[in-house]
Amino acid sequence: MNHFFSNISIVPSWLWISFTLGILILLLIDLSLFGLGNHKIQTKTALLESGIWIFIGLCFNAWFAFYFGSELGVEFLTGYLVEKSLSIDNLFIILLIFSSFRIPDSSQHRVLFYGVIGAIILRGVFILFGAHLLHTFHWVLYIFGLILIITAIKFLRETDEKIDVKENWSVRLLKRIIPTTDKTNGSHFFIKENGLIKATPLFLALVVIEVTDLVFAVDSIPAVFSVTRDAFVAFASNIFAILGLRALYFVLADWVGRLRYLKPGLAAILGFIGAKMLFVDFFKIPSWVSLLVIFSILTTAGLSSWYVARIEEKRKTKNGFI
Repeated sequence: MNHFFSNISIVPSWLWISFTLGILILLLIDLSLFGLGNHKIQTKTALLESGIWIFIGLCFNAWFAFYFGSELGVEFLTGYLVEKSLSIDNLFIILLIFSSFRIPDSSQHRVLFYGVIGAIILRGVFILFGAHLLHTFHWVLYIFGLILIITAIKFLRETDEKIDVKENWSVRLLKRIIPTTDKTNGSHFFIKENGLIKATPLFLALVVIEVTDLVFAVDSIPAVFSVTRDAFVAFASNIFAILGLRALYFVLADWVGRLRYLKPGLAAILGFIGAKMLFVDFFKIPSWVSLLVIFSILTTAGLSSWYVARIEEKRKTKNGFI
C-alpha cells in the first residue's frame, strides 16, 4: 500500500486515509445540518454552506502548502479553480436533468447529496488510475493534452439547447432492467406500486447525474493532471471542488444561464492547459503562471457575463417604460 502511494504522490499514506475519513465525516455533518427534511434549500442557506466548503478547502490548501511546500500549494489552488469552473458548467446539465424529470425543489438536495458521494468515488478511482498511467507511460500526457484541446473546441461549438434527458441511454437501459414509475413520494428513490418495488424519477435523475459526471471526468481528470503530477493534489483539489457543488447549485440555479461567457472561458482554459501538456517536454510553464492565466480568464468571463446581462436588463427596463 505504502509503495503504491509513494509512486504517485509525495504525500504519506496516512494522509490519504485521514483525508478520506475527514471528508466522510464532513459529508455526514453537511447532511445533518443542511440536508434533512423535505424542503427547498433557501439561497441564504446555500450561500452559507457554499462559503463554508470554500473556506474549508482554502484552509486545507494553506495547511498543505505550509507542510509540503508552496509549489504544491499553488498546484492545489490551480487545480481547485479549474475543477470549480468546470463544476459550474455542469450545473446547467443538472438543471436540465431536474427539469426533465420534474424533480420537486424539496427533493433536489437529496439527489445531489448522493450524486456528490458517487462523484467522489468515481473521481478517486479515475485519479488513482490516471496517476498510475502517467507515472508508467509518459506518452499518456499527450493523449490527455489532445483530449483537452478537443474538449475546448467542443465547448466553442456546442450550444446549451434544452434536451430531454429522459432519452439518455442509461435511463432506457435502467427501465429495461427494473420497473419504474413517473410518480414521486417525498424524497424516496423507490416506492411500492401495485405490489412491485419501482424506481421513482428521483432515482432515474440520480443515475443520469452519475453517468453525466462520468462523462465530465474524461475532461476534468486530464485537466487537473495538467496542473500537477501529484495524485493527492489532484484528488484533494478535485474533491473539494465537488463538495461545494450541491450548495453551489442552489446559489446559481436561477441565473447560471446568464453566464454566457462561461463556456468560451472554459474553452480558453482547457485549450491553454491542453497546449501546456502537449509542449511540456519543450518548455515548462511555472505553476504560478498557470494560476494567474486561469484566474484571469475566469474573472474576465464572469465580469463580461455580468456586464452584458446588466446592460440587457437596463435595456429591457427602458423599453418597458416606452
